[in-house]
Amino acid sequence: MSVPEGNKTEKATPKKRRDQRKKGNVFLSKDAVSVATLLVGYMTLRVTMRGAVEQLNSFFRVCMTLAENLSSVSLERQLPDLLKEGAYTLFMAVGPTILAVAVTAIAATFAQTRLLVSGQSIQPKFSRLNPLEGFKKLFSLRSVVEAGKGIIKITILLIIIYRFINGCVVAFANYLNTDLTAVCGDILSRLSGMILQIIIAFVALAAFDFYYQWWDYERQMRMTKQEIKEEYKQTEGDPQIKGKIKEAQRKMAQSRMMQQVPQADVVIRNPTHVAVALRYKPETDAAPLVLAKGLDEVALRIVKTAEEHGIPTVEDVPLARSIYASAELNQQIPAELYGAVADVLVYVFKMSNRDLNKEMALDEEGR
Repeated sequence: MSVPEGNKTEKATPKKRRDQRKKGNVFLSKDAVSVATLLVGYMTLRVTMRGAVEQLNSFFRVCMTLAENLSSVSLERQLPDLLKEGAYTLFMAVGPTILAVAVTAIAATFAQTRLLVSGQSIQPKFSRLNPLEGFKKLFSLRSVVEAGKGIIKITILLIIIYRFINGCVVAFANYLNTDLTAVCGDILSRLSGMILQIIIAFVALAAFDFYYQWWDYERQMRMTKQEIKEEYKQTEGDPQIKGKIKEAQRKMAQSRMMQQVPQADVVIRNPTHVAVALRYKPETDAAPLVLAKGLDEVALRIVKTAEEHGIPTVEDVPLARSIYASAELNQQIPAELYGAVADVLVYVFKMSNRDLNKEMALDEEGR
């Protein structure tokens, strides 16, 4: 179902612009392209006119010379050369103008579409054959604007041509007593002025069309708030699903972390809120390593796991909070905490050695 235009109040997102661009739906003012090609063609023609006239004049002289001595034998022999000369003359006379117009049309189009080449815009669509859709487009705002532009263009052309003919009526009567070269020059001068007037008028129309096409393109690209929400869900994922995924990832990370607690040498804690499990193996570790850390329930689980595996726990509130805040999992503690942690480890190792000595003494007494 189509969405009412009044509900489309939001600007198009970058994703929608990219998707529409892939489909070939981009901003383009055809009038701007037409005026650019007309202007460049006119300027090129003005520059190359003298050379083109000389080329045509030379070719016509060759044709006239050939016609004076025309015979079936000479015509058959000279026809291939004449055709080659004619093709070369035509290319030199109008080739630069055609090339300039073609390059300008391509450049003006690509400048607006940013070098877009898409085959989707020319693919056949059966929806275009729907009479109802065609009827709607016939009375749409775009159709009205295009019809209005067409009427304005025809009106401007008729007015300029009428003024041109009206200004030439007197001059045409004087052409009978004027040199042919002067007549051609005057006609070309008048035609050049008329074309320049048409170009100036069409430049103004092209400026209007450029602005209108941009406005209409942005209007069609607008989105509803619901469309933006749906797009966000497609690109970023449903927030509820993302939350469940993050929760599962967090539980998996905690599980892996808890599996490392039995490898620790000491757990530093405050009574219930913070716990940090550290490992220090002088032969492998350059500094004490954080194997696990947590707050509240996670801290209690770390302490419980440590007690189950006989890992010593030391209560030191400031040190526990400092390590938790400044060190990440599986990373070494900061250098400024070396001294405080070293005191804890020395204490733990002394207590471990004392317990070991007691066990050895008890064993000897038992023997």
